[in-house]
Formats: sequence, structure tokens, C-alpha cells
Amino acid sequence: MLAAGKFAVTAEIGPPRGADTAPVAKKAAVLRGWVDAVNITDNQGATVKLSSLAGSVAAHRAGLEPIMQLTCRDRNRIALQSELLSASALGVPNVLIMTGDHPRNGDHPEATAVFDLDSTKLLAVATAMRDQGTLMSGAELQPPPSWLLGAVENPPGRASSAAEAEAAAAKATSRLAAKIDAGAQFVQTQFVFDVTAFAAWMARVRDLGLHERCFILAGVGPVRSQRALEHLATIPGVVIPEHVTERLTGLAPDRLRAEGEKLCSEIIAQLADVPGVAGVHVMAIGAEHAIPGIVAQAGLPPR
Repeated sequence: MLAAGKFAVTAEIGPPRGADTAPVAKKAAVLRGWVDAVNITDNQGATVKLSSLAGSVAAHRAGLEPIMQLTCRDRNRIALQSELLSASALGVPNVLIMTGDHPRNGDHPEATAVFDLDSTKLLAVATAMRDQGTLMSGAELQPPPSWLLGAVENPPGRASSAAEAEAAAAKATSRLAAKIDAGAQFVQTQFVFDVTAFAAWMARVRDLGLHERCFILAGVGPVRSQRALEHLATIPGVVIPEHVTERLTGLAPDRLRAEGEKLCSEIIAQLADVPGVAGVHVMAIGAEHAIPGIVAQAGLPPR
């Protein structure tokens, strides 16, 4: 889809807290035919869940192309390289590399944070494993692994001054360039609610030709409750414009969910017109059933 220049749609499945892959297969069945691939999260929020590798295999068996997320938080370089080899050996075609949330924010705050490598360094390691057939140690891999490599990025939101906006945009663009240099072939961004600010950042990305070296998928998602709206505003890299807050505040729960889904579909349609945007990544953990309707409402055809 990406290579053909078609507008791609990816989604996200959070594995269950339990020793069973059936929930992954059930969610995959809902999304099949509406998305091109699905992220399987890696102990999202630093909470213990079924592994992203097991979830990726389950999604693949259910007929949905998986994107295995791999965070640097819990593993040293030995375990990270082993996990990458295992993914390729089990037929996982895509890996999204992330640094990861700190354990203090999860359900085991006393856990030791590893962070032996960060996401940019691990991207370079994974690229060398695939393209050069070597580990960090220099040892040869027979056969080398194969996957499409992805990364994440936080696009800048609106700032209080032109100087702050320029600094934030430059920082985000520099991070993106470093990840592309390290081997990222596609990037999924944090939630986009301010399309105008995102489009301005994409103009900078295009000026540097980064969109020609890496496919950029803008992150979107439905706001389904007042509590979710308040939580999103606390996430680093997520900017909620005032007009979005005003639109969703004070609504009855059912109406807020419907309005949040409508807003998400409107944002997708707007992002499809932004030059350089290769697709969208729809994040609706726990509400995967809403994604087909959102995609259809945005005017995108079934996959």
C-alpha cells in the first residue's frame, strides 16, 4: 500500500492481561478488511500484558498483517536482538521500534528500567541485522532477518510564540531525520488534533525531503469520554486545541462518543489532503469496534 502511493490505514490492538490469544484474534476479526496492518503493543503504559510477539503471531493467524511494537524499556541489547530475530523467524513482517514509557508510570513502578539502547540506536542495530547480516557484536547472522522497520514521532503543536513554535518544529524534525538516517522506513505519529499545526510541520518535513525517504502516518483516535479528553491533554506530544475541547465538553456520554468518532473521521479526511502524509494510524485501544465506522465515515474505502 505504501509503495503504491495509496493512503494506508493502520490501527492498534492491545494484547490481553492473560495467557490467551483469543482476544487478539477477536479484535483482528473486527478490523480485518478495514485496515492494512495493525500494531500489537508492547506492554503499553508499562503494564504487564501478553507479549507483542505472541500477539503479532495471533493477529497474523487471524488474517491481519501485524506490526510488532518493540520497546527498549524492558530489555538489554542481547534480549532486543533476540526478540528481533524471533519476530522474523515467526513471520512477523513489520517492527515498530520505540524507547518506551518508564516503569514508574505502570503497574510495577518498582521495576528496573533497562533502556540499554534508545529507539534510534536500536533502529540502527536492526537495520544492520537485516541489511548487513550482523549483530552488534559483529557476529554473522545466518540467515539475516527481514522486516519493514518503523518508528514513532511527536509532531509539534501550536506554541505561545513564533520562537517557541520554530524551536519545537526544528526539534521534532531533527528527531525524525535521525530516525530515518538510522533506518526507519515508516513513522507513526502521536495523536493529531490540530491539523493546521501538523500541516505546517509537514511543510518543513517536505522541504527537507524526509517524506520521500520515509512514509509518514499521522496518528488519530476517537475521544470517547470526558475523562479520556482530560487524559489525552496530559500525554507528552498531544496538543488539544481549544475548539476541540469546546466541541466535546459538556456532552452526555453517548453523544460525546458519537461526536468524538465524528471528529476523528473529519481529521482523517483533512489529513488525507495534507501533502506528504502517507496514511493514518488509528488508536482506539478498547474500542476497536468503532474503527470501521470511523474509517467509512472519513470516506475511505474498505481495504
